[in-house]
Amino acid sequence: MLSLPAETARTVLDAAPDALLVLDAEGTICFANRQASQMFGRMHAELIGTAMEFLIPERLRHHRTEYRHRHLSQTLERPTSRTLDLYGLHVDGSEFPVEISLSPISSDGRNLTIAAIRDVGYRKGVQERLRVAQLTAEQAREQADRANQAKSRFLATASHDLRQPLQTLAFLNGMLSRTMRDSDAASALVQQDQAIETMSRLLNALLDISKLESGAIEPALGDFSVSRLVEVLRRDFADAAAAKGLRFEADPSSAQVHSDPALVEQILRNLLSNSIKYTASGRVLLRCTETPDNQVNIEVIDTGIGIAAEHLTHIFDEFFQVDTVADSKRRGYGLGLSIVKRIVDLLGVHLEVRSQLGVGSNFSLILPGAHTHTSNTAGEVRPNAMPAERTELRSHAPRLLLVEDDPGVRDATQMLLRAEGYQVTAVGSRREALAAAHDGIDLLVSDYHLRDGETGLEVIEALRQALARTVRAVLITGDTSSRIRELPREPYLRIANKPVHPDVLLQLIRELTNDDAVITP
Repeated sequence: MLSLPAETARTVLDAAPDALLVLDAEGTICFANRQASQMFGRMHAELIGTAMEFLIPERLRHHRTEYRHRHLSQTLERPTSRTLDLYGLHVDGSEFPVEISLSPISSDGRNLTIAAIRDVGYRKGVQERLRVAQLTAEQAREQADRANQAKSRFLATASHDLRQPLQTLAFLNGMLSRTMRDSDAASALVQQDQAIETMSRLLNALLDISKLESGAIEPALGDFSVSRLVEVLRRDFADAAAAKGLRFEADPSSAQVHSDPALVEQILRNLLSNSIKYTASGRVLLRCTETPDNQVNIEVIDTGIGIAAEHLTHIFDEFFQVDTVADSKRRGYGLGLSIVKRIVDLLGVHLEVRSQLGVGSNFSLILPGAHTHTSNTAGEVRPNAMPAERTELRSHAPRLLLVEDDPGVRDATQMLLRAEGYQVTAVGSRREALAAAHDGIDLLVSDYHLRDGETGLEVIEALRQALARTVRAVLITGDTSSRIRELPREPYLRIANKPVHPDVLLQLIRELTNDDAVITP
């Protein structure tokens, strides 16, 4: 039976910047990632089955044991996180300062604790040097900037390297599901698809939180119209709501706000996803109203399960979920609202929550109005932003040019597209794309980051110049930085974030290769 390889899950955990241990109820280590082995100088096999107390100096073990017993004896009504300042003990006997964050979880009837351990020796050394040398504010700022840049580089690399194998798995699964006829194998592929989707959501959430905590995200504030954002969200969430038998309503609005459109969109996407997830019947409403004091109130209202009053103060905590019944189906990891809270704080705006158990919830995002009012189409791509081109109706399968420098992802994508009936030419660079394009193409599918510093956007521009026409394109990227948010939005370009689901990619291709389709950004 096909399943998500254990090596992929292990890779995700090994890529975490901190050491991670999973402890049983007695404080014995039952899982350790690669960083834990490196931090304490012990082989993985040496850590498993060892009491965590042996990883700290003997003089501190008594207090640490007392704290652990007290911490784990508390009811697991909701996961919490407690942080301790301690010292770690290397296998060579040396000590180093650490922060240990304990988060209890319940899995398969067992009470476990996740211990995230961070070596803070470098940070404490920096703090001591700042105190002794009395560094100027400018020097300290430069040092912090370098640290943030290092974190940004790590997150960019981790994001790309972790998304690539997941993307390969997703496309291979999509190809097999379109060619497999055996019922048992088809059932296994459905389960595999669900596992890949779950891993993708968890990876995206963890990377989002890491970027927000590291300061790698800086808001790009400006005036923009709410109307286009509402329309994009209506289009993207209508099918998910309909699949659950829900009415999804997105009221049109002429309001304009001053904020970061991409971050506001991410807030609303998480809120809408949560509302649809926790609503069994009725409706989900996206509504926007303007207030007399030049503020704009964007609400997400649902008729879902609601939130008990005693839980309202905890819903933005990591790993907290409102339906914590032991035998209930797990609906997520409790990270979506934590991300929302961090973005709200980053933007300096307000989010109000009203909810009644069994009736529904109302999340209200309050944004400042636009600084300068323009026409209601501000921020939208006009239909004539690019020359409208109509090609003759094609009797043959559309010809796709695929540009992807990773051989594994390229092969998987090519197999998926061919299984769907497309003619595919696959290359790995801009030069190869220009050579192949002269045989004729109907659509370009390109990765954003290519080798030698090339980008998919450069490939699009080069093809349009070489062919003297507007080449339609799908740009796939695992980069979630601000430069991706600033890419041009135009009628003949679609942008998909890795790992993109096969059905999503194929839908984007159908939109762009259908001559009778209304092209919208």
